[in-house]
Amino acid sequence: MVSPVGCGTTGERGRDTLSSYAQNHIHLVFSTKGRIKLISNNTQPRLWAYIAAICKNNAMTTFAVGGMGDHVHILFRLPPALSLVRAVTLIKSNSSKWMKETQTAFAWQKGYGAFSVSSSNVSKVIRYIDQQEAHHKKKSFDEEFIALLKKHGVEFDPRYVLD
Repeated sequence: MVSPVGCGTTGERGRDTLSSYAQNHIHLVFSTKGRIKLISNNTQPRLWAYIAAICKNNAMTTFAVGGMGDHVHILFRLPPALSLVRAVTLIKSNSSKWMKETQTAFAWQKGYGAFSVSSSNVSKVIRYIDQQEAHHKKKSFDEEFIALLKKHGVEFDPRYVLD
């Protein structure tokens, strides 16, 4: 359910005459710095839960969080009052800080991929995220990330895409 954002004006009978609505589902993908497998199998469930909590604490509805030892996928609803870059910064900085408290050395890559997802495809992306382990028996993160960029029509320079 989508609720209006309070930016309308009140007309007759106290009703809003203008309201804003948004339904922005984002599939966010980013890796560890250098794509080094820094997220152990034991740490993954706790990190995924921590990322979901970061989202919840910042009014983002999380549908799925998952990944592998070298990257993470997050499907969330971006609230209208929060910019994408701010959401990514909140998720990456807070989860990085938590990881550094859990283990000695940790960093995320500088960039990320963020892809819009229609409401009709949310369940497909949830399944995709939930099946990361099986998926990566066939494909590396680099191959997966480039395939996502191509699938979503994102132009990129192959020399710089995997910083």
